[in-house]
Amino acid sequence: MKLHKISEQSMTVITKKIQIKSRSENDILDITDKVSEVVKESKMENGAIIVFVVGSTAAITTIEYESGLRKDFPEMLSRLAPREIEYAHDNTWHDGNGHSHVRASLIGPSLAIPLIEGHLTLGTWQQIVLIELDTRPRERKIIVQMIGD
Repeated sequence: MKLHKISEQSMTVITKKIQIKSRSENDILDITDKVSEVVKESKMENGAIIVFVVGSTAAITTIEYESGLRKDFPEMLSRLAPREIEYAHDNTWHDGNGHSHVRASLIGPSLAIPLIEGHLTLGTWQQIVLIELDTRPRERKIIVQMIGD
């Protein structure tokens, strides 16, 4: 394993935004190429990348982006947080997306990825995805923050 020494100089922080449109609830969008492009443009070599979606009804994670898992993942979420049950959120706001908030909280809004020698440290079959969990199409803002040198 190659170790990378962090210098005593101050680290660089670069923040970029990615806009993406979802089509519907359970839309799983592969954003790996978009994040990789942001990293490449930064010319940063070593550090950490944080990918964060703004909003409480979407999530960021990694998945093998293939048709079986794109079907399995929403089905798993339906078992954990069914749409058909009563949510206090829906009783308060009457917007029908209480399950969306719960599902997004289970997965989480962000992901940290090591950056080594200018490359995201992802497995061969590991892609970064945005999962739309709201009941309607949305325009999502994703923040990519890079910390390193």
